[in-house]
Amino acid sequence: MASLIPETTQKILTHEALRSAAKQSTGCLVVPVRLRRAIKKYLRDPYMKRKVLSLSQSFSVIKDVHLHLASSTSKELVEDPLKSLERSKRWKIKSSYGDIGFKYSDDQTVAYVASRMPAVYSACYRVLSEVRRRLPDFSPAKVLDFGAGTGSAFWALREVWPKSIEKINIVEPSQSMQRAGRSLIQGLKNLPPIHSYSNIQALAKDLKKSERGHNLVIASYVLGEIPSVKDRITIVRQLWDLTQDVLVLVEPGTPHGSKIISQMRSHILWMEKRKCRKSHEKETSKEIVAVKAGAFIVAPCPHDGPCPLENTDKYCHFVQRLQRTSSQRTHKVHH
Repeated sequence: MASLIPETTQKILTHEALRSAAKQSTGCLVVPVRLRRAIKKYLRDPYMKRKVLSLSQSFSVIKDVHLHLASSTSKELVEDPLKSLERSKRWKIKSSYGDIGFKYSDDQTVAYVASRMPAVYSACYRVLSEVRRRLPDFSPAKVLDFGAGTGSAFWALREVWPKSIEKINIVEPSQSMQRAGRSLIQGLKNLPPIHSYSNIQALAKDLKKSERGHNLVIASYVLGEIPSVKDRITIVRQLWDLTQDVLVLVEPGTPHGSKIISQMRSHILWMEKRKCRKSHEKETSKEIVAVKAGAFIVAPCPHDGPCPLENTDKYCHFVQRLQRTSSQRTHKVHH
């Protein structure tokens, strides 16, 4: 923490001040009993530790590839796509999510549930709780979970807004992940209607235009699995078009994850400002009509301006402590 504070202010950070600040942080999150029991019931595999290790190695390989691709991407692609892409080809994604993302086999899905799902749940719960805190009057009725995986975000949504959700659409290309998600929620009561799709195109085709809006759209730990920045931008634009109220993007608290969030944040703000300029240009009345931007940042930034961490060696992230589940303790992998 001290490395993020100017040298001139470090003298005021007494031991008492630091202890007081620490008390304000979010405590250790405990995974709900229902989810822990569902995971334990789902996991019946004597070769689990080997599968967890294999999944971890696969993530390491794909992370290295994505970092190499990201380093070769121009900044203009995110902040002003018109400068770097042909207008006719700008947002035509070359392949659907699922073809370009990480593919999960049955073994990898089981390993994911055992080793990663509780941590993803805890991060989603923390983010959604922050949305609820900052927007106390907001209660989503219709939700879209993009890259739903085994349902981590769904479980978090149920904890944060247990009574308001009336319908959930999920987009998940992995049939193995979909099957696991359905298995984990078996036995839960008062579930809202859940509709599953393999990609956004299938969802848009199935729904009437008037039904495509969602109060909350969430994409957690999925954009980093898509290697092309161009495809990420396309998907986020599609998600933004399906959002009526709140779009939530969650990525790992790493420099790479922070960069993805920063890029998508910059692009959405740029896109909405451009729409505003077009609205002003089309205004024929002599009176000047104030047109507000269509996007506002709820968190983690307290503003809609440029990120002050850009072009520095710092990155935006938060820490969410988690009490490990029995499955995580049993199948922990040491590198």
